Order: sequence, then C-alpha cells, then structure tokens
Amino acid sequence: MTPRKSEPARLIFRLKHSDADALSASLYTEAEFSRDGDNIEVVESAYSIVDLRARWNTLMRGLIASEQALRFGRE
Repeated sequence: MTPRKSEPARLIFRLKHSDADALSASLYTEAEFSRDGDNIEVVESAYSIVDLRARWNTLMRGLIASEQALRFGRE
C-alpha cells in the first residue's frame, strides 16, 4: 500500500562521521538527534510526507554545508 502525501510520516536517519561532534552541532536547531561517539541518529516527524521531504532537504543542506566547512578547514 502506497502512503498518501497527506499522511503523517517519520524518518530515522543514521550516519557515522569522524567529526560527529561538529556535525551534530549543526543539528541543534534543525532536528531531534542523539550522538554516540562517531554515530549520529536523527529523528524527524511531520504531519505529511510533503512536509517531511522539506525537512529532509533542510537537514541535508545543513549537514552537507557543515561537512564541507570541516573539510575546507583542514586544508
């Protein structure tokens, strides 16, 4: 059964990064998350799949920008 775009949705995203502390700092205002060592788990919920997709895009843009800043800071 295919979910409808108007149905509530929840996303759990897990990632591992050598600088998880810095990446998780970028999440404080964006999402509910937990960190354990190099592992980060992000939990997002929304009233619709469309809203969850928008939150996902915002979350990913923030993580990508943070990761790039970390990478360029090392050069």
